[in-house]
This record gives sequence, structure tokens and C-alpha cells, in this order.
Amino acid sequence: MMLAPCRVNGADRHNGDRRSAARGDADRRVGRIDRPADPRAYAPLPDDFGPHYVIFVDTEEEFDWEQPLSRDNVAVTAMEGLPEAQRFFREAGALPAYMVDYPIVDNDRSAAIIAEMHARDGCEIGTQLHPWVNPPFEEEVSGPTSFTGNLPIDLQREKLKRLTERIADRIGERPVLYRAGRYGIGEQSAALLEAEGYRLDTSARALFNYSEEGGPDFSRFRTNAFWAGPKRTLLELPLTSTFVGPLRGFGASLFAWGEKLALWRTFLARTRLLQRVSLTPEDYPLNLALDAVKRLVEDGAPIIGLSYHSPSVVPGHTPYVRDAADLKAFYAWWDGVFELLARHGVTAVRAADIIAAADRARASQ
Repeated sequence: MMLAPCRVNGADRHNGDRRSAARGDADRRVGRIDRPADPRAYAPLPDDFGPHYVIFVDTEEEFDWEQPLSRDNVAVTAMEGLPEAQRFFREAGALPAYMVDYPIVDNDRSAAIIAEMHARDGCEIGTQLHPWVNPPFEEEVSGPTSFTGNLPIDLQREKLKRLTERIADRIGERPVLYRAGRYGIGEQSAALLEAEGYRLDTSARALFNYSEEGGPDFSRFRTNAFWAGPKRTLLELPLTSTFVGPLRGFGASLFAWGEKLALWRTFLARTRLLQRVSLTPEDYPLNLALDAVKRLVEDGAPIIGLSYHSPSVVPGHTPYVRDAADLKAFYAWWDGVFELLARHGVTAVRAADIIAAADRARASQ
């Protein structure tokens, strides 16, 4: 018996087209790292993994953060203080990954410091791209061009290639960890990173929005790791940020009102009803960081990410550490956070171990 051919009416065809378009949009979103991930792209970790913490250090040149960016700002004298900082973290059982940019590896002395730390302690060395000091120099230095993702794709590719090869030459090992300076990823970033062999990106800063400066909007990002890139071999690990306070359950929606209502976020912070916290001693006092860690542990976060900028280890190079008293407070912040993490059984982990765990979990699915 012959079956009658199926008929598709106009409404069904229209709905099918919409579903196909939605699937296409979702697939494109999964492949990118500058947009919130589709939940299908989340990277589960093995049940026996975690809880752990990981530290990424923005290892960079010195510049006045209140002045316009300049290609002349390539001094790296603060690197002399990094070995002492590394000793502090090593003795605390921490395993920082140093995300180095071009001025660091282009300078013989600072490159040697990084190479020695890598050889002695096995420190992971990743990449941080500051386009205004990273050749080739084909763009004008400006606010928008300080976000690498805004540059022409060929220029992005060449800057990434030159920095990657410079790090490989200096360290003797090709980097597979990446962070964009100013968190400046764009539509093509995942594909470019995957093509260069990168396995993990940590450029997305969950809950933050840089669109007014010409950068990406991460306000709707969660801290879940997810797979990205055309081949889905790039693991995106957003920087850990969370909300604390009695209204934290409504954090994202309430905090968003600050885009339209002047002083709204100031009101929330001063009343302690709601505060957004990133886990860094730079701008976030210890009491807020401890509250954030407690909330994250309660939420069952498998990975807690922390960070700081390398020039902060020497007074006078960042607004966060201006003098000896600030430096003492900097280390006291880490002592307090490490103590709380240990109390909750949260241990240090290398970025490479996170990648391996995510690979293992995916292979078992």
C-alpha cells in the first residue's frame, strides 16, 4: 500500500523554520565565549572532582590605570617581586597559573623570572593578550581597540600567534591557557584560540558588563564551565563572581536595575542587601570575600576561581597596593581566604587538572 505524502501547512512550516533558526542560534552561541552558553554546552565534572580552587595571575606590565593606554607602557620592574609572592603561594599550598602578556616575555629579565618559576615550581604559564602592547601594531590605541575582540580578525589572529610563539620560545612549552586583557573577547575568539591549540579560556567575567566601554557583556553569564569553539575542544571557565546579601537570590535582576537607576547599586551595597563580589583582593575586602566563599561552598561550586594582577605584589604599581600597609593587607586577604577554603575542604587545583577532568567526564557520557 502506498502511503500518502505528508503535507505541511503554512503554520507548521513557519514553526519548523523558527525551530530550526532557534537551534542554529543556540549552536552558534554554544561555539562562542562572548555570549552566555546554552545549557547543553555546560561541561560537567566527574562526581569525585572538587571542590577545588584555582588562581589565575594577570602577569603584565606596569601602567597608570587612570591614564589613557599607551604603547610606551612596557616597564616590568614589579616582576622582581613575583618570586617572593610565588613562595608565599607555594607555602600556602596554592598553585597559581601565570597569564603573561607580550611585555613580560619580550623583556629578558622578566621572561627569565617566569621561566625560572616554571622550571622550579612547575607553575603553569598561560597567555594574556593586551593588544595595545602586542605586535603587530596596525590599530590606533583607543578604548574600543583595547578589547581584542573588536579588532579585525586577521589582526587578532596575528597578535595571538606572535604572543603564543614568544611564550613558547621563552618558556619552552606552548601555552594552552588564555585570558584576554580587559576580558576583551569577541565573536571570533573561541575559533581563533581553538585553532592555536588553546584548551582553556578564562576571559569571561561572570556578572559584569563592559558594553558601555565597547567591550563584552557578561552580566548574564553563570560561573558554569562550558565547551566552546567550532570543534568544542575549548573549555571556557568564567571568572568566579557571585552575589552576597539577603537579596542574593534575586541578584541578577536586581543588580541590572543599576544600568538605569543612578546610585541603585550604591544603595544596595551600603544597606548590605545585595553586593556583587569577585574573588580578588583588589577592590573586594576580606569580609566580602569570605561571605562569597561561604555562599559558593553552600551552592556546591566545584571550582572557585581567584585572581590578582602581578604588579600588585610591589607597592606603587596598582591602585590596590599603594604602600607597605596595603601590601600587608594584600597577603592577609589571601591568608584569610586560604584558611576558610581549607576549613571547607576546598583544595588547590591546576588548570590542566580541570581540563583533564572535563575531558574525562565528556568521554564517559
